[in-house]
Amino acid sequence: MRAQLGDQLVVESPATGVTRRDGEIVGLHHEDGTPPYDVRWSDTDEVTLVFPGPDAHIHHIEHGPGSTHEPSRTRTDRAGAEPHGTVPGRQPNPGDIGRRVATERARRGLTREETARRAGMAPEYLAYLEEQPADPTIASLVRLADALGTTVVALRGGGIDLPPGRGQALLHPQLVDLDRDECRALLSTNGVGRVSVLTPDGPAVVPVNYEVIDDAIAFRTVPASVPAAAVGSDVAFEVDHVDTAISQGWSVLVVGPAREVTDPDEVRRLAGRAHTEPWPGGERGMWVSIRPTRITGRRITPSEG
Repeated sequence: MRAQLGDQLVVESPATGVTRRDGEIVGLHHEDGTPPYDVRWSDTDEVTLVFPGPDAHIHHIEHGPGSTHEPSRTRTDRAGAEPHGTVPGRQPNPGDIGRRVATERARRGLTREETARRAGMAPEYLAYLEEQPADPTIASLVRLADALGTTVVALRGGGIDLPPGRGQALLHPQLVDLDRDECRALLSTNGVGRVSVLTPDGPAVVPVNYEVIDDAIAFRTVPASVPAAAVGSDVAFEVDHVDTAISQGWSVLVVGPAREVTDPDEVRRLAGRAHTEPWPGGERGMWVSIRPTRITGRRITPSEG
């Protein structure tokens, strides 16, 4: 079995010969076109690594003269869908890897077509990877890293055990103040933030899983813990995201009074609207709510000049 980029992998029912599934081959792992393949399935638009079995065959697509590794640009999906690339009607929503690939490609002044050619993959797949939260195989990442002159570790975001900020600084960075709505939008993604409190042993900053419910920051803890020391005083709460691989990030700071939530109905409501369980585990039934009186934020990005 041999294929080219843009060919169709068809999986048939061994009993009836009816097509059960089909998809576009968007990545090759061997220069001679032998399996495995990265396949973008037409029914889910997801890309997976496929080792074709005996019930699969290749439907070769006419690529045109001199275009052995370039899928046809005019081919459409079934039922008259748009050509492959960005999913029709879907707004770009890149994952971390796709965002790093796009940034590195822009740094080097490469087009998608040139990058895809260097990496041995379809330009449509590269567009999909840069614009949607795709999960490329390690082989695809290796080829992309080589095409972009970087490393798989960098495309994945660097070492997670290293503190952020050790990456190369941007050539022309700019700090942009975020307005209140932007800060609220970033806060509402939920996750892990840091609360600053005063304890008998001095100031402390501790991470907590938090929720944004009714414009307030809410987190669960246990009595007599460090986070519980926030109750009854004005505290600072901070959340951020830093991508060392591309030297960009943002931070949001909330200041306001913290109180313990004691009303049983309010506690049940908070628990019912929570997205995650606290990472430390165990019974953490004490809810602390921070009502913001001040919200500020900044983002570091490349300058437009």
